[in-house]
Amino acid sequence: MNTATTPEAIQVLTDRTDQVWTKGSGKAFKCDRKSTAGSVTQRACAFCGSRVVLYPIADALHIVHGPIGCAVYNWDIRGAMSSGPQLHRNSFSTDLAEKEVIFGGEKKLKESLVELIEYYKPKAAFVYSTCIVGLIGDDVDAVCKSVTQVTGVDCIPVDSPGFKGTKKSGYQAACEAAFKLVGTGDTGGISKYSINLLGEFNIAGEAWMIREYFEKIGIEVVATITGDGRVDDLRRCHGAALNLVQCSGSMTHLAKKLKEDYGIPMQRVSFFGFEDTARALYAAAEYFGDEDLMKRAQELVRSEIAKYAPTLRAYKKLLKGKKAALYVGGAFKAFSLVTALRTLGMQTVLAGTQTGSAEDYEQLKEICDPGTVIVDDSNPLELAKFVLEKDVDLFIGGVKERPIAFKLGVAFCDHNHERKIPLAGFEGMAHFADEVARSALSPVWKFAPRRSLPRVTQNKEGVSA
Repeated sequence: MNTATTPEAIQVLTDRTDQVWTKGSGKAFKCDRKSTAGSVTQRACAFCGSRVVLYPIADALHIVHGPIGCAVYNWDIRGAMSSGPQLHRNSFSTDLAEKEVIFGGEKKLKESLVELIEYYKPKAAFVYSTCIVGLIGDDVDAVCKSVTQVTGVDCIPVDSPGFKGTKKSGYQAACEAAFKLVGTGDTGGISKYSINLLGEFNIAGEAWMIREYFEKIGIEVVATITGDGRVDDLRRCHGAALNLVQCSGSMTHLAKKLKEDYGIPMQRVSFFGFEDTARALYAAAEYFGDEDLMKRAQELVRSEIAKYAPTLRAYKKLLKGKKAALYVGGAFKAFSLVTALRTLGMQTVLAGTQTGSAEDYEQLKEICDPGTVIVDDSNPLELAKFVLEKDVDLFIGGVKERPIAFKLGVAFCDHNHERKIPLAGFEGMAHFADEVARSALSPVWKFAPRRSLPRVTQNKEGVSA
């Protein structure tokens, strides 16, 4: 192997040494910082964070006030499937150029909004500010108010210039924007056994699967925010009895505002893996204190696990002892992945997130095995260093981590952005096991210079060595 790609040749930046921690080392660990200059962070900007959160609201108009490059940057970044309208799949931009940078772009924004609203007739419009707008000082709020008066359609400014902070700052801006619609709809007819599902983006239909679980046990899902989202559902979500927050990084701020203004309690949950999905269903049923709800939840969990457990046991025989690295956006997803990989007999040797808090990392430390490297706001070189150093069989991440894995000759599983297979719930865990096995045990790795791996084939029962 070329010495330029060996772990010894890759160094951690001095300013980042306390954001890299090995379980059992005893040293201090810090997080929630601005990215170190020169580290080429895997994080995205505040604008990207805001658009990722609001984009799946399918019957709203989403327009980026800024240069065309900003609109292209994260267009359709998550897929976000819709059961109806597809307006969110379009990427609209005011395409600010030199003239608007000098003289201002408010006139162009107003004309663009009026034209788009008249043509598409959306339920609402979200207007995203970009870096250039923050610099030239366009009054986006005033333009939105003016267009709302003219068209009768709520135009909501999203305060998201990229330099405002990290992706996490964008999440908060998105929650503030979404909250402006909350409380403007009729809550009549909502069941006393009702929830909002926050932080599910319906990348491959997961929101539909989760909604079906709750409907089967007798709990109404008032709104999924924001996967397969609808403006009218957001308007009446304050009528729900409980908020279940899945992606804690993106939606905790909105859940806290719903609790402060409407008294709706929240619970952090995950629907990834058998254990976490069952725990989420039980937590909701237990909150309502109804014995029939709990009984139906137990029956559902029992039947679903019986259906898919044999598949997992078969894959566990093939994957036992394999090592995995994971680097994801939010910490709650990391918790679930560590547990799910352990269910498959695999060991997590590297775990990291872009937006984890001190509390999140304490929990991650607890569930990881001794020797596991934990990283906050990592960069490609660091990730490459530890993937090689730990001799990883599988890397789990998003679209930006895929090239790192493939360049190192390591199997990759996309858990964030471009996948087309649902990975949530009981059925999703079976899909995950299948994808992990076919990736980590593929015969293609015998052609990689690092090492060879055994092959996975399929028989009548579905799997074999």
